[in-house]
Parts: sequence; C-alpha cells; structure tokens
Amino acid sequence: MELYLQLAIVILATKLAGDLSVRLGQPSVLGKLVIGVILGPAVLGWVQSTEVIEAFSHIGVLLLMFFAGLETDIKDLNDNRNASAAVAIGGILLPLLGGYLAGIVMGMETSEAVFIGLLLSATSVSISVQTFKELGWLKSKESTTVLGAALVDDIVVVLTLAVMMSLLTASDVSLTLVIGKKVVFFILIGLLGWKVVPFTMRKLSQLNVTESVMSTALVLCLFFAYIAEYLGVAGIIGSFAAGIAISQTKFKKEVETRLEPIAYTIFVPVFFVSIGLAVTFAGLSKQILFIIALSVLAVLTKLIGSGLGAKLTGFNMRSSLIIGAGMVSRGEVALIIATIGLNTGLLLQQYFTSIIIVVIVSTIVTPPLLKILLPKAPLQ
Repeated sequence: MELYLQLAIVILATKLAGDLSVRLGQPSVLGKLVIGVILGPAVLGWVQSTEVIEAFSHIGVLLLMFFAGLETDIKDLNDNRNASAAVAIGGILLPLLGGYLAGIVMGMETSEAVFIGLLLSATSVSISVQTFKELGWLKSKESTTVLGAALVDDIVVVLTLAVMMSLLTASDVSLTLVIGKKVVFFILIGLLGWKVVPFTMRKLSQLNVTESVMSTALVLCLFFAYIAEYLGVAGIIGSFAAGIAISQTKFKKEVETRLEPIAYTIFVPVFFVSIGLAVTFAGLSKQILFIIALSVLAVLTKLIGSGLGAKLTGFNMRSSLIIGAGMVSRGEVALIIATIGLNTGLLLQQYFTSIIIVVIVSTIVTPPLLKILLPKAPLQ
C-alpha cells in the first residue's frame, strides 16, 4: 500500500518540479533530478529506495535509451565513429589521471587512487539524452557523437575494471573471457538487429491481440538489455541497440508515439527520482572539501578531456564544449562501479557516500551546463 503512495508522490512531484524548472529557464530534467534529492532520505524522507522502486528505475533508464536509439540515424552514428572514439578516449584519460592524483593527495593506496580515477572515467548519457531531446538536439551531430562515445566509454571502462579486479583483488577474473563476451555481444546484437528484429516485428505485429506492436517492441528492448547485462555490457547499451534496430523498420513511428507516453508517465520519472535517493548528508561534514574538490574535478576533466577529443576531430570550440558537457554525467554506470569497488575493497567504506554524492552532482549539473552551451536551434 505504501508503494502506491510513493509512486503517486514521485509522479506528481517530478511533473511539478519539471514545470518549475522550465519556468526558471532550465531543462525539466534538472527539476526532476533535484526533487529526487528532496523527496529522499537527505531531506524529506518521503520516498525510500526499495526493490520495486529500483526495478521501475531500471526499466525507466532502459526505455529512455531505447527511445534514443529509435531517434538515432545509424548512418550518422557510423559517420561519427572516429570522433566518438576520440571523445571517449579523451574523456577517460583525463578523469583517470585526475582521479588518481586526487586519491594520492588524499593519502589513498595506489590501487584505491586508480579506482577513483576509473570511477570518474565512467559516463552515463541517459540524462544528457533527455536534455538533448528536450532542447531539440537529439538528432544533431553533437548528440550522435556523444552517444557513440558512450558506447566506447562503456567498453573501455568495463575492460579496465576487469583488469584491475584481476590484478589487485583476489577475484578470479578471466580477461580473455571478459573481452570475449564483449566481442560476442556486438556480433550477436548486430546479427539480431539485422535479421531477427525486422522479422520478429513483422510477424508478431500480426497477432490478433491488443497492442501487439508495442508488446513486441518492449520484449525486444528488454531482451537486448538482458543480453547486454549477461555478457558484461551495460543494459542501456542493449536497449539503445534495440531502438536502433527497430528504427530501421516501418514500425518506428508507431512504437515511438505509443510507447513513449507510458514510459514518461511512470517509469522515467521514477528513474530520475531514484538517482537522488542515494544521497544522505549524515556524517559528511568532515569530507565536505573532498566532495567539493572531487565534484569540480569530475566535471572539468570530462568537459575538457572529451571536448579536446572533439576539437581534435574537427568540431569547433562551441560544439566541442557541448560534446564535453554531454559526457559529464556519470549517472547509474558510476553508481554500479562504486558498488563493485566497495564489495571488492577497491573503494573504502568511509569514502563511499561521498563518492555517490560526487556522482550525483556530476549528473545534476549536466542539464544546466548543456542549456548554457546549446543555442536555440542545432548547429548545421
């Protein structure tokens, strides 16, 4: 029964906060992120992180990236592959170095400092995608480059994490197996997207049941996400790939227009709020300078590193900054890595909550940062 009330509060609060954010000249997603902190344990304590809330949140972010895939031109994604690789590399190397040096200054062991750098190297563009979408930039070259860079970033960071775990912990991690799974994932997803998805959409859409097209699209989205998670890739990459595959069929518009209202009514709002639920201010007074310094470092290293990668591949200064800003958000990917670090001893318990706050700060500042940099219409 309490779940019903929490969901009602989340849906109403995100809509009101989003509206207020727009009235203040910011993307609505900023208000939705901030209201999560207010509703959660840090302030009011009206909404708690439960298994059901987390499940709704996971579905929300999968659908968010699924819609991004639906609106992505696969030709544009391929045309920007070199720029995406450069943006990803720049956005990994600089945060990795910055995080490592920050850890050393804080007196951490080498392995712990390297892990901080690796955590800051992570990127989750789900918040950036929503901001690009709200501001009419989702189909721009800058947005496409950010999406491509996120794919590269995810692969490199996960592989690097696997190397760390095999070298610095007692965990029995096979690098050959980890790399092999990534290769299998992209081959399998490519084949499924090319042959199986069009056939499945065409055949199952003919079933004499209600919403057969929507149901089939949702099944494919969740199945692709499952394959991604099973093979050690973030589920959002799988759902993004499913969206791209369906975008190549005649069902693209129908899926987008009819599934989107369901997602943005309940699942996506819960995802936005769930990010703020991890925040708590208890016992952080002694680490306030650490949080501020690391938050600034997290924002600047991604902005400069990814922006430099974009600049070196032909983007002008403004577009480079837009791309850099789009890569700033760490989101749920960094939260997952932080949890792994805590469980393996690479991240000390005393720094865990502070790191979570830094991740959330980097996520919350992304929408206003993009709002400042983006002109009213996409650059041509």
